[in-house]
Amino acid sequence: MANQKKVSRTELNDPQAQREADTYENPVPSREFILEVIAEQGCPMSFKELMYTLDIDEEQTEGLSRRVNAMTRDGQLIRNRRGGYCPVNNKDMIVGRVIGHPDGFGFLKRDDANGDDLFLGPREMRRVWHGDHVVVQVSGIDRRGREEGQIIEVLERAFNKLVGRLQIDRGVAFLLPDNKRITQQVLIPPESLHGGKNGQMVEVAIDEHPTPWRQAIGSVIDVIGDQYAPGMETAVAIRSHDIPHDWPEELLEQIEGLSAEVPEKAKEGREDLRDVPLVTIDGADARDFDDAVFCAKTTKGWRLLVAIADVSAYVEKDSPLDKEAYLRSTSVYFPDRVVPMLPEVLSNGLCSINPKVDRLCMVCEMYFDPQGKMFRSRFFEGVMNSHARLTYDQVGAMLIDNDQALKEEFAHVLPHLEDLHGLYKVLHAARAVRGAIDFDTTETRFKFDENGKVAEVVPLVRHDAHRLIEECMLAANVAAARFLLKNKIPALYRVHERPSEEKLSDLGQFLRELGLSLKGGLEPTAKDYAELLEQVKTRADYHVIQTVLLRSMMQAVYTDENVGHFGLAFEAYAHFTSPIRRYPDLMVHRAIRHVLRNGSAKGFAYTDKDLAHMGEHCSLCERRADDASRDSADALKCYFMLDKVGESFQGTISGVNSFGLFVELDEIFITGLIHITALDRDYFIFDPIGHRLTGERSGKVYRLGDRIRVRVAAVNMEDRKIDFVLDDGNSEAPVKKKVEMIHGVPADQLRIDRPPRSQPGSKKPSKNPWGSRAESDEKKTSKKKASKGKKRKGRPGKKERAAAKTKKGTH
Repeated sequence: MANQKKVSRTELNDPQAQREADTYENPVPSREFILEVIAEQGCPMSFKELMYTLDIDEEQTEGLSRRVNAMTRDGQLIRNRRGGYCPVNNKDMIVGRVIGHPDGFGFLKRDDANGDDLFLGPREMRRVWHGDHVVVQVSGIDRRGREEGQIIEVLERAFNKLVGRLQIDRGVAFLLPDNKRITQQVLIPPESLHGGKNGQMVEVAIDEHPTPWRQAIGSVIDVIGDQYAPGMETAVAIRSHDIPHDWPEELLEQIEGLSAEVPEKAKEGREDLRDVPLVTIDGADARDFDDAVFCAKTTKGWRLLVAIADVSAYVEKDSPLDKEAYLRSTSVYFPDRVVPMLPEVLSNGLCSINPKVDRLCMVCEMYFDPQGKMFRSRFFEGVMNSHARLTYDQVGAMLIDNDQALKEEFAHVLPHLEDLHGLYKVLHAARAVRGAIDFDTTETRFKFDENGKVAEVVPLVRHDAHRLIEECMLAANVAAARFLLKNKIPALYRVHERPSEEKLSDLGQFLRELGLSLKGGLEPTAKDYAELLEQVKTRADYHVIQTVLLRSMMQAVYTDENVGHFGLAFEAYAHFTSPIRRYPDLMVHRAIRHVLRNGSAKGFAYTDKDLAHMGEHCSLCERRADDASRDSADALKCYFMLDKVGESFQGTISGVNSFGLFVELDEIFITGLIHITALDRDYFIFDPIGHRLTGERSGKVYRLGDRIRVRVAAVNMEDRKIDFVLDDGNSEAPVKKKVEMIHGVPADQLRIDRPPRSQPGSKKPSKNPWGSRAESDEKKTSKKKASKGKKRKGRPGKKERAAAKTKKGTH
């Protein structure tokens, strides 16, 4: 440290010193100044050297340590092997997240989104997991013209635990991760098996992460169970996506004294709505009820009350409940269970608007004119008592089917339901005038038998009762966003941006081929989309056009900046109506309560910076929940199709890619893949703009939305994939349909497109126990039969190679 120049705090010229002093009680040098100091030294600096140079006292040591660690995590600093810190040069080094591919290579998604993703070869991917935060240096250009990266440093690991199938081969145990984007296997020493058996699903702690020279090493921390036990697909999805599902001890201590009834003292100072006939309208199998509605006709239109369970009254800032709710950010809905954001004593108790019990609520009162325009709204804290628990089907039967028996049963609330239906009609008409996009998509749900296995896959039928509640919730969310903007308080908004220019350009080219166009050019409005959908509604290719329009959309996110909601055609939109299951709604409630009690935004406990970070976290958790639910549903669909191998189905091409066609089956709405090698004997050219595959020799075209008949060829339980082949009405099923036992295992408990590894009939394992997966003799034989007598395709000529350039890489 002899060469380090010590400078007193008064001599330091930190440009952000005032900002840091305003934000922290014991401020430390800003990130900008730390980078400037290290850059001036011209060489890496250890933590001790930083402390000396910045004149950090003992009380500031921990604060500086946290800041330096955060800067390293965020890719502003890099720490060398000697413990020295140096700034990341953005010109030479790029920070981003690793995106793994099932085939062993990967990509780097840049943090700054400034440029294309970098290609990472299999050698580089050996040392990282999918999702790791890394620093990469551009090392060259690969043969496809892509920038290729070399990993310099791993800033943050995406996983410390992994879930998968335990494989024990010749005494060597390793984990095959359930996440197909992770191709590395984790070695497990014999002393770390902890009761895990071959073939079981387990959770493994990563004791040593992979390096370029050595694979990862781990230990079993939880034996989840047998691979094909009922409910295993959800248990695996929860752990594989790191969904928090156990309540911490301090939270359980906090809720220990809570009862099912609201204390009388908590009701004081609130508007009393217990005599107002508010009702809940939900699905027949709903367990938590977080919203209630009331509507009455007025001389100027309608008065609508939307009462939402007051979660913020029980979940205080920084309490164990709040910390866990933020960590989860959302309830996760699986086909067979729910992982709630809040414990059951709240989600199904104090914060659930059950009938005939008092509940605290946050109320949005709105007034609408005869055209459905909201001309006044206000928010207040209330206490209510639900007068009825209704289902969508009951409301539909009364309002649409005129069910007299139900009308008599609910005569005390029927007049208000009829008023609500009248308001819905004008709100729905106003929605069309506004230009909100209304895509006609089909959702499905699973029906289970007494053994917990899938018995049916049925579509969800929506009618006016569903849409009625949806319009009420949309109105309350809009009113909440307006309230937040009017009072200039930091908040989270639900934003949906206009489609990107690239997607709009591709969409325009697709529509021109059909003789159509989207108004607005590269700056369309939601109304332009809605008008085009209405224009093509009677066309035979309506669903094709709708699918392409839907895929051009951006993803909705949470952010502290309001930029409107493109799809719903709202200038401002926030989530207010579900604080039981969404943390952003809870934050909106806190902001509204602060204004109601204090008269302004002054003194609110959260800054714009806090909200920006929360928005990113909640958006990420929402995507994580969607991915986990999808994985569970995909596994259940595979189980359902196991006994249908060899059967023929009618379907629709729902996706076209360079490697084949995705087909959605009629009635059961399950999707599988016809691989391009299973199509007619031809050389197929993929057109990503036209969403089609075209046979160069035959001219045969397979296009998005085409009707097609397929036969179920195989069900791959490990990869959760279903394979189809074309059904010409004559060919036999590619695998036997009825197989009672395979290697001593019932067929309905085993993937049947190949035998399990290390079993009789499978290929001998490679010398490297973590090498490529074995391929069955049956599969090899089928490949030989498929190729026998088939004309070998030579190297494509100049014309073919030029056409093939339209093929698109995916990751």
